Amino acid sequence: MHKLKVKDMDLESGGPLIAIINQEDATTLDLYTADRIRIKKGRKEIVAITDIAISNKLLKPGEIGLFEEGLIRLGVKNRETVSINIDRKPESLHIIKKKMNKESLNDKEIRKIVEDIVEGNLNQIELTYYVAANYINGMNDKETVALTKAMIDTGDRIEIKGKDKIVVDKHCIGGVAGNRTTTIVVPILAAAGLYVPKTSSRSITSPAGTADTMEVICNVTLPIEKIEKTIKKTNGCMVWGGAVNLAPADDTIINVEHPLSIDAEGQLLASILAKKGSVSAKYVLIDIPTGKEAKVKTLKKANHLANQFKKIGSKIGMKVICTLTDGNEPVGNGIGPGLEARDILWLFKGDKRAPQDLIEKSVNLAGLMLELTGKAKKGKGKEMAKELLDSGAASKKFMEIVKAQGARITKPEKIPLGKYKFNYVSKKTGKIKHISNKHIAKIARIAGCPKDKKAGLYLHKKKGDWVKKGDIIMTIYSDNSTRLKYAKATFEEINGIKL
Repeated sequence: MHKLKVKDMDLESGGPLIAIINQEDATTLDLYTADRIRIKKGRKEIVAITDIAISNKLLKPGEIGLFEEGLIRLGVKNRETVSINIDRKPESLHIIKKKMNKESLNDKEIRKIVEDIVEGNLNQIELTYYVAANYINGMNDKETVALTKAMIDTGDRIEIKGKDKIVVDKHCIGGVAGNRTTTIVVPILAAAGLYVPKTSSRSITSPAGTADTMEVICNVTLPIEKIEKTIKKTNGCMVWGGAVNLAPADDTIINVEHPLSIDAEGQLLASILAKKGSVSAKYVLIDIPTGKEAKVKTLKKANHLANQFKKIGSKIGMKVICTLTDGNEPVGNGIGPGLEARDILWLFKGDKRAPQDLIEKSVNLAGLMLELTGKAKKGKGKEMAKELLDSGAASKKFMEIVKAQGARITKPEKIPLGKYKFNYVSKKTGKIKHISNKHIAKIARIAGCPKDKKAGLYLHKKKGDWVKKGDIIMTIYSDNSTRLKYAKATFEEINGIKL
């Protein structure tokens, strides 16, 4: 074993375990870039991918540079000594090659790949080959089930015990701006006595994810113990899934898929259902927005996907229901974290400014789940959901969850918006025919979403509304004057609103 002193590089790799070795030590050990080394400190050890420092400016001989992920896993600090050994390539590389050669993988082989992903034993190139092989060659149902189970088993789980406790979850495939139905559906279902441990994502390509919006109102970055305590106290939660170790292989795979915008069907199914399985959900509602500007373009594809969700879900002990919704228009009036949070608070306060389309879609979704779980009779779910909302029961439950997670802003008028704004006014009198999801999302992101929670846009008018010449249709907000200028210019170029 070769001993080296740790140098904290004060960097994150975003997932892979990386170690930097001085060229002199690399020569002594016959190490090359991308070779694997096993690093040990006491009883803890990791396998890391090697990078070589070609001069002494970054690292001196006798030092090993570790990124944050490696430091945490080993539990070491700057200048502590570790032992290193050359490590052999992981067994899963041979399995990945099988998939590249169009061979089907069995449960054991898929589990081995997932274990190596979670342990950080595969570098980005190797993992990319696996993701690409699944995308090109496809996955059969057995492989998808095996991947789902392996993802669940290699992470932590939120356990909600008790025969009388019905655990439910929902998911939206995405692609619709302002679609914050989760924040309404969860309190409705929790108020009905169901348990809803909702972990949500941050935005990747949209103006805001559920976690981005909820973070304006309350804390969403909670340890698993705090999440379980919140659920026990309130029946639900709405937290950022990235803060806990639930189906961790999924996040690593998504990071590889994102740059090329690829999403193999089997991996999509496993990704969503593994997250639901990791929170012990037995009943799952999947919202599949469908339309030319949504992620799922055609009814044929949407129906196929719905059938696959039901089939794979049943094989892992879940009852899954899918609903196909309109994915051609934004939902709600506010687009962007702060503006969406304001819509939500208005809604729960019964304010007339609350977006009616968001209310309608939310009670429809909640109603389906109430019927699926037997809380409401067939055909009566929407009515029950609406009553829970109108009576204030859902609003009370929402505030209970917010307070349990750590409230920040609970009054809509207190939510700060960008100090720079631009009002887009109608150039003629007419009826709004279409508001482009894709273009609205693009403008909001140019304005600063989701990083700038004060940025975004507010739709004063929606599809079907009549407007007079000079009426304000939309307001764009930003905390940066240059970004606002660019957003305004881009909007005027693409004009996503048709009269």
